[in-house]
This record gives sequence, structure tokens and C-alpha cells, in this order.
Amino acid sequence: MGSFSIWHWLIVLLVVVLIFGTKKLKNMGSDLGGAVKGFKDGMKDGSTTTADAPVPPAGQVTGAVPPQAERTTIDVEAKNKS
Repeated sequence: MGSFSIWHWLIVLLVVVLIFGTKKLKNMGSDLGGAVKGFKDGMKDGSTTTADAPVPPAGQVTGAVPPQAERTTIDVEAKNKS
């Protein structure tokens, strides 16, 4: 009862083929293969771009002060009204 024999697996395979059909199983297999290939390509692309400096999206505040902003900064003192 602990393990299944080859005959058990063949019967399960036959039932699955009868339920889904060979065409549907072929489509599911090719979709799964395409997803795995896309995942592997994404992992390869991700590892090569991490060595490069990431470019922040336009309009995102990065904390770096542009050179022209340093020249236009005005230092003022607040005066208390009596």
C-alpha cells in the first residue's frame, strides 16, 4: 500500500488522457514549457542588468541634488514680528 506500481501509474495516465484528451494535454505541455523558458530567460536577463547602475524612472526623487539647484538656493532668516 506504501508505493504505487507501474500499473497504477498507467491506469492514472489512461484516465487523465480520457478526461482531457491528447490535444488539450499537448497544449498544456507546450504552455508549461513556454512558461519555464520565459522564466529562465527572465532570470538570465535579471542577473546581467544588476551589474549595471539602475536608472530611476523619470520624475522620481532620488536624493541627489542637481548642480543647478545648489546655485539657486537662497538662504534667508525669519524675522519675528513684535
